[in-house]
Amino acid sequence: MKYLMWLLNAAIFFVLFAFAINNQEPITLRLFFGAQWQAPLVLVLLLVLLLGVVLGVLVMLPLWLRARKARRQAGSATAASTVMEGDSTLLPTPDDVRHGL
Repeated sequence: MKYLMWLLNAAIFFVLFAFAINNQEPITLRLFFGAQWQAPLVLVLLLVLLLGVVLGVLVMLPLWLRARKARRQAGSATAASTVMEGDSTLLPTPDDVRHGL
């Protein structure tokens, strides 16, 4: 299984590498107010992909933070009600290493 994943990753790398080699022609981006920028097509595509990822993360960040806060509140409410009922299984032990992630 390990070698299959390695071969799949190698195949993906070589396909992307061949794509980059075949798309090195410079293109001209015409921006606002007559500004122009010349760059290889593969570089422009990479920058647009990265810009899309960054914008996607920025749009999803408030939703992720709200969901994380709701999980924390639900977890603390469950832990508090369990402790009130006398169940001590959720109480941390001295060797319990938990992180906020």
